Amino acid sequence: MATITASPPRVGLPGLLKSPAVRKLLLLALAAAILVPLANARWASGSWPAALTVDFSEPLAKASDWIIDNRDSHPLFLYFFGHVSNVVVIAVRAVYLGLLAVGWAGVTALGALVAWRVAGIRLALGTGVAFLACGLLGMWVPTMQTLALMVVAVLASVVVGALLGLAAGLSDRMDRLLRPVLDTMQVLPAFAYLLPVVLVFGIGVPAAVLATVIYAAPPMARLTSLGLRGADKEVLEAVESLGSTARQRLLTARIPLARKELLLGLNQTIMMALSMAVIAAVIGAGGLGDRVYQALASVDVGAALAAGIPIVLLAVVLDRVTGAAGERLGAEPEPRQGLGWLYALVAFAAVAVAGRLVGRLDWPESWVVGIAEPVNRAVDWMTAHLYSGVPVIGGTADWAGHFTTWVLDPMRDGLQALPWWSVLLIVAALAWVIGTWRTALTAVLAMAAIGALGVWKPSLDTLSQVLAAVAVTLVVGFATGIAAARSDRLERLLRPVLDVFQTMPQFVYLIPVVALFGVGRAPAVAAAIVYALPAVVRITTQGLRQVDPAALEASGSLGATSWQQLRQVQLPLARPALLLAVNQGLVLVLAVVVIGGLVGGGALGYDVVFGLAQGDLATGLVAGAAIVCLGLMLDRVTQPTERRAKKGA
Repeated sequence: MATITASPPRVGLPGLLKSPAVRKLLLLALAAAILVPLANARWASGSWPAALTVDFSEPLAKASDWIIDNRDSHPLFLYFFGHVSNVVVIAVRAVYLGLLAVGWAGVTALGALVAWRVAGIRLALGTGVAFLACGLLGMWVPTMQTLALMVVAVLASVVVGALLGLAAGLSDRMDRLLRPVLDTMQVLPAFAYLLPVVLVFGIGVPAAVLATVIYAAPPMARLTSLGLRGADKEVLEAVESLGSTARQRLLTARIPLARKELLLGLNQTIMMALSMAVIAAVIGAGGLGDRVYQALASVDVGAALAAGIPIVLLAVVLDRVTGAAGERLGAEPEPRQGLGWLYALVAFAAVAVAGRLVGRLDWPESWVVGIAEPVNRAVDWMTAHLYSGVPVIGGTADWAGHFTTWVLDPMRDGLQALPWWSVLLIVAALAWVIGTWRTALTAVLAMAAIGALGVWKPSLDTLSQVLAAVAVTLVVGFATGIAAARSDRLERLLRPVLDVFQTMPQFVYLIPVVALFGVGRAPAVAAAIVYALPAVVRITTQGLRQVDPAALEASGSLGATSWQQLRQVQLPLARPALLLAVNQGLVLVLAVVVIGGLVGGGALGYDVVFGLAQGDLATGLVAGAAIVCLGLMLDRVTQPTERRAKKGA
């Protein structure tokens, strides 16, 4: 008797049309078939048509001239911005003089004692060692300058961010109004903040502090709003049933329930403020950032590293202390906790007074360990032996040249050779397939705005660098994240490395790439890869580890191998986390590719740097606006949404 085997069902056209993605692409193809010939007949193909470009240079130049002409005479500057500037200068100077008055021993003791009370003895010892290392490297005074600016900027950022978050957390209308503003502030690269602030406040500390506040306040606002909106409804109803007023509910229930989000907002604000305070060195912020910037300008890697190490140490200490405070929040209070803080205060006062009595407020010059010269000798050796001419594998400069010739140049030339309407179609297709028609419309409008600003080709150059960097980041990041998710030992080994890399300010990443690769687009891409890689690895590892163990057990009971479990179970179930990793990788890469304008990255980054250096508001702001649009487009193209399956998606 013949065995009857069922043939697999054939997927015909009706079956394909049931796919939402196919339907979306067919509708888009139909619209393109109608609109593209019309656009091609009206504006021709090729690069963005000049007829669709809006010239912003003249009005921006007039605005810049008006600000410069009236900065010393107009009441707005005299009685508002002038007072703001004076308050900032006085506050920063007061904190700086206070730190100097306490002396190096007092500041070190204060940092260690606070870390001890918040996080324990191990972090206290690490904090003390970090401050001592700043002195040993000869960077005590610049460290105090950066710390003083940080204290004022963080306090202002927390106040502004908390007030905005409070308004957004209590009002749906304010939340809708603030959301696009905060989105823009977070996508806009740090450099783009500097030019308008410099025009209003001039070069110096006030401009640096105000730029830092603008950059660092959004995470505090977002997390404050998130904490207030996520408060336990049952607790709020219980408090309301007791007859409390709205103000009492806010002070006794909402804010206490949002403490962890508030502390996380403080942590993020501190880290972003430190990053911006370093970048703001280009507008006269002084401190450690100025030392790094001056060293980079003269390609003095040793001096840049001597200033970069204290920045990393400060970042790690501040991150660990605030993170530990967040973890201990809500735990049972230690017995006699108040007495412990009193002991810490007495110990700090004793150390500070002893330092003044013995006249040892300044870090002794004889204790300074100079690392610039040996580092520069090592860099010279690397340049002579690794930079070029290495047998078989070639040198780092050769790698950078090959990467530019074989990857960056073809990608840039290919993107710039595409007809402008085809770029918009590709963006629309990607955004609509992964999201909704609204996300697709937003992405297309953002890309069209770049053309209207008149920076189509530089933007595509920047986009080519971002795509190349993201491709390398995702390959390395996914591979490393998968390996870490499958090995507890590897994850433990990677954790401190990733922690350090995630706390380093963007500026610092330029130091090693300049030493290894020189200047150009490839070093900018390399810095962006290193900066974005930790986030991709972390998100990938976390996403794979959070896959339901029951699904893995079920597949294992059916005889699936480890590789089959990864490919057929873990990766599909971790898809949201992987898409989030792609999204975060794109945003982080874009931020550093723009800063790469300082080391020869060119494109929009160069325009921002040029506009800042020359005080050219038109060039700098137009490039900054194009970067925002590029970031918004990339965010929408890689941001999945749960609404995609709903009607109208």
